Amino acid sequence: MPVPVSEPVPVADLSHARGATGTPLLTETIGANLDRTAAAFADREALVDLPTGRRWTYRRLVEDVDVVARGLLALGVTTGDRVGIWSPNCAEWVLLQYATARIGAVLVSINPGYRTHELVYVLRQSGVRTVVATPAYKTSDYAGMLAEARPDCPELRDVLLIGEPSWDALLTAGQAGDPAQPALVGAGLSADEPINIQYTSGTTGFPKGATLSHRNILNNGYFVGESCEYTEQDRICIPVPFYHCFGMVMGNLAATSHGACMVIPAPSFDPAATLAAVAAERCTSLYGVPTMFIAELNDPSFAEHDLSTLRTGIMAGSPCPSEVMKQVMERMGMRDVSICYGMTETSPVSTQTRTDDSFEHRVSTVGRVGPHLEVKVVHPSTGETLPRGTAGELCTRGYSVMLGYWEEPERTAEAVDADGWMHTGDLAVMDADGYLAITGRIKDMVIRGGENVYPREIEEFLYRHPDILDAQVIGVPDEKYGEELMAWIRLRPGAPELTADALRAYCDGKLAHYKIPRFVHLVDAFPMTVTGKVRKVEMREEAVRLLAE
Repeated sequence: MPVPVSEPVPVADLSHARGATGTPLLTETIGANLDRTAAAFADREALVDLPTGRRWTYRRLVEDVDVVARGLLALGVTTGDRVGIWSPNCAEWVLLQYATARIGAVLVSINPGYRTHELVYVLRQSGVRTVVATPAYKTSDYAGMLAEARPDCPELRDVLLIGEPSWDALLTAGQAGDPAQPALVGAGLSADEPINIQYTSGTTGFPKGATLSHRNILNNGYFVGESCEYTEQDRICIPVPFYHCFGMVMGNLAATSHGACMVIPAPSFDPAATLAAVAAERCTSLYGVPTMFIAELNDPSFAEHDLSTLRTGIMAGSPCPSEVMKQVMERMGMRDVSICYGMTETSPVSTQTRTDDSFEHRVSTVGRVGPHLEVKVVHPSTGETLPRGTAGELCTRGYSVMLGYWEEPERTAEAVDADGWMHTGDLAVMDADGYLAITGRIKDMVIRGGENVYPREIEEFLYRHPDILDAQVIGVPDEKYGEELMAWIRLRPGAPELTADALRAYCDGKLAHYKIPRFVHLVDAFPMTVTGKVRKVEMREEAVRLLAE
């Protein structure tokens, strides 16, 4: 770890930066913002659900959102009640997102990958009153798991299944309701009230419910869209999940705060369907985590799709390999692609690259701090702000920091200090111009024989190997050095087997000896979260088992 600074460092040389404040923060609620957009762009397309062939203009989107809002009110849902959504991406997800915001109900985003015990925990911990769910998707029987969970969830009153009579009854009740009712309820809401609970995928114990307000997520979506230079002419392909901030904030709210169109290519990520959606809908922007872009670039149908309308997009969720970034810009035409960094607890984006940033900044950093936000890099142990160019823990403060973890003040205090700084747990370096590079997670850093090793640096190097499609590096226990390095490798189709000796020979003379992986594990895929983040915790657990055999 970096050592504390022994002598005073000039303030200008410290790793601290503030974002621009020229464009004011939005002070309205999500419902009011949607109304304002719809009034300006009533006849422009707002939402396309390609799997079902349905389309909405902004005028129709507001009408259908209000039908769902009136249906919820008829069901007895009131401001502050928690409404769960458990479904892959679909138009109903979007309608419910804006309908709950319209009446001040708190949308609880439930991970589509959950099983019954996780579902019960989330429903009980957040006190969900009503759940809207897809009956089933792939191998997940959502209806069955909800029926199993219901006896253990005393506050759960209503379960509505999309496409079945319970959902249809909600729509029928909404169509019969007073058209003015949602607006009347909305007029009494505050932008600082909670509107969304998102459960973080905890690496230990149960997940925590990050609680976000209108102000948190509406402004974050808006400023992300501003950095992408969105207008009503843009069409955003959103293959990332709505249950996560990437989909519902950076995707949906960025779109609706600018009059742009949301395009749903498939219920869950499918590289061929995503490419086809971009081509068919003439999308100008495409979202994804690095593994998604890798899958698209290597999809057999890639050359068949006309991607010429793409100009921008967002790559986020995990560090982006520079080689992948280059291919996205060159082969997919996304010359203005933006890198975003953040976390659920910060709504999510804290830093972002801009369209006028240099190529080097886009492939080697996560950009600069966003508007109305602050970032700093501190010593993980002392909390002292470090000089620029020194690795430490990244902290962020401003409008985007969550209200707290739902009904967990102690866990909130562990993450957000008394001065309002969110401690991210990520290692970062700030350069002289305020650009940040994420070097890894504090808990992912490997200490080998007293040397601090940052897996990200080694992963970036391994991407240069002609046979390597993707690489992840972890630390594994070692009696002599404390930890040793293991590289998990995905090879390109048709590539020859890669041995540990061959990989070490490739690295020899190019990496310091202590950075060269001792072990190599070839895999077809990495363990992933639903949002596309690699689960290094699972990799380490599996590695220990493999090495013990």
